[in-house]
Amino acid sequence: MPGTVGRVPAPPSTVAGALPIPHPTVGPPAGRRWAETPLGPPQHWDPALRAVVDLVLSAPVPMALAYGNQLALIYNDGFGEVIGPKHPEAFGRPAAEVFSEVWPVPGVGDVVERVYRTGEPFLERETSLPLVRDESGLPEQSVFARGYSPVRDSTGTVVGVLTVAAEATQVTQRLQNLGELASALSRTLTLDDVARVTLRNAISTFGADQVEFGVDDGTGWRLVRRVRGEVLDEADERLPPLWRRHDADSPAPLVVAADTGTPSFASDGQPLLHSAVDRHDEKIRALAALPLGTPNLRGGLTVGYRQPHFWPPAERALLTASAELVAQAAERARRFETQHGTAQLLQRSMLPEHLPDLPLLRIAARYDAGVDGNAAGGDFYDAFALPDGRLAVVLGDVAGHDVQAAALMGQVRAALRALALSDPAPVPVLAGLDRLVASLSAEAHSDELFVTVVYGLIEPDSERLTIASAGHPPPLVRRGSPGQPGTARYVEVPPGVPLGLHGRRTAVTVEFPPGDTLLLFSDGVVERRQRSLTDGFEALAATVAGAATGDPRTLCALATGAVPGSTEDDVAVLAVEHASTPSRSASMEVPAEPTAPGRVRHWMTGQLTLWGVPEQVVGSAVLCTSELTTNALLHAGTAARVEIDLSPERLLVSVADSGTRGAVTRARTEKLSSRGRGLGLIEQLSDAWGTDPTVRGSTVWFEMMIPPSAGVPGHPEG
Repeated sequence: MPGTVGRVPAPPSTVAGALPIPHPTVGPPAGRRWAETPLGPPQHWDPALRAVVDLVLSAPVPMALAYGNQLALIYNDGFGEVIGPKHPEAFGRPAAEVFSEVWPVPGVGDVVERVYRTGEPFLERETSLPLVRDESGLPEQSVFARGYSPVRDSTGTVVGVLTVAAEATQVTQRLQNLGELASALSRTLTLDDVARVTLRNAISTFGADQVEFGVDDGTGWRLVRRVRGEVLDEADERLPPLWRRHDADSPAPLVVAADTGTPSFASDGQPLLHSAVDRHDEKIRALAALPLGTPNLRGGLTVGYRQPHFWPPAERALLTASAELVAQAAERARRFETQHGTAQLLQRSMLPEHLPDLPLLRIAARYDAGVDGNAAGGDFYDAFALPDGRLAVVLGDVAGHDVQAAALMGQVRAALRALALSDPAPVPVLAGLDRLVASLSAEAHSDELFVTVVYGLIEPDSERLTIASAGHPPPLVRRGSPGQPGTARYVEVPPGVPLGLHGRRTAVTVEFPPGDTLLLFSDGVVERRQRSLTDGFEALAATVAGAATGDPRTLCALATGAVPGSTEDDVAVLAVEHASTPSRSASMEVPAEPTAPGRVRHWMTGQLTLWGVPEQVVGSAVLCTSELTTNALLHAGTAARVEIDLSPERLLVSVADSGTRGAVTRARTEKLSSRGRGLGLIEQLSDAWGTDPTVRGSTVWFEMMIPPSAGVPGHPEG
């Protein structure tokens, strides 16, 4: 229908990721061939489209697929009976031609076109339509409950509209849910995301008592389950699902289906008897187990009931179609996770794994990947102590989000260290880097190597900071005393020109007394679309000045969220605090054992009491640390590390894991469940908290201020 729909889907033979697949289980009407329809030969169909066509042709209720810009009709025998004399000539023809009598009627053609154009499903109950004519040629009224759902290919693009004309409301709703499942799966990135969508959809669509999703995991299988009646709120949906492992030879029906590629349907009995892990499994009497098979992934999906349940053909077809959609989404997610992990490991392996631990200089850094997190970026930071006691700090930005940018970043960072160990003065170091980037540009025959850097030296004994810039945003210095409002100002360092352009750079020296904190940052911190750069700088300065403390980890967390809005750029922050007195620190390795939280509580209570921390602070800190340790062990499944750092004015505690599959985000804590209780306690009891990504996991930390009147024995103020 020219002029009605603007988007043109890719033809079936060119759909991205399409693979040769078998012919559908049911074919077109006699005398017609698939090659004569807009879908083309079945061997070139997109896998997601093939699943929908199979569903349409095998369904026992009237069903049709309106495909492509012309909304060409592909339908089953039930729909053929509905349209009477128009069948079989209507097969493969545009819907507007087949139903020319009623297509212009409001609520008919415009509804189908709107679903195709917007991707939003539509359900209309008990509609009377003259779709066919009787023997005298007069319109014959028919009453239908019509459901329209968008059909998406494996890339998430809407390629058609699924139409169901049936009197059974439950069947109609289930089939509409198939379109909703495809739409939700198209927005997933990780296997955690796929699991959430799959379990939630299966419970609601089939009214099941238990659903399980699993994939192969190298030497075995990992599975995640949802049971009807579980209290799941916003926090549970945000935290990583609770996966459990099964051995490679497990007798679980999901594993058997995944391993053999053969579905099974048990109507009554105890199908999970030999693999049950708890009473929920033991109560299941009817179970459907479907394989999730793709070229690069094996998995399974089970749907179970606590009462006998017979699986009619329509329900089996719907389950099979749902499983195919889930399988394609799971394969995409695994591919994303592999690429994401490789890119992040490459990125973070080029950054310092540990920052210097100095008596009076507290250092913290944070790096968040931009774009979709699936590419290596070029932002970098470093801090290292020089033989004469000074601290060298640097933060830079290499243009690009690819392996080439990450490689150039690694070369620049390594060269900077070598130059600084020879002559650490900022101007000579930047001059050497300038020659390096110019040489690399000449070798690559490219003028697109764009690198900006800010580099400085901190001298704690003389309380000075000397810094120079090569086209990078100026650093920010926060000044304040405990319990008092702070101030923040940008260092007036000449901006210079980016590396490789043979420009002149000038260093400046400013005071950096105890109580000051230096903040270096990349432009991703302050740049936002449709906002001026001045607004970004002002928002960052106001946020840093308003911080309750100059602790570097706190300022890093605040800086990354200082400017509202999202950014597609990488974000890197490095902060150094010149402390008034040395801090005390201790750490504990926590094994992944049930008794670990209790051991952490005992160790931390003793350590803080020994240091003379006020009792009310000890109690709150131990409670929060215990909850965070429990969450880390529960969701990461690996050992954790607890670190505490005490200064006269504050206590800083961090819990790091090495296997978290999803970062914890700040939330409205009044809606957190018991599983997310640790985050709620931190929000209520701490003065600041945040999360930091690491090479292979994440770190959750919190800060508690020490009451000024209490002091800490053993420190000058105590």
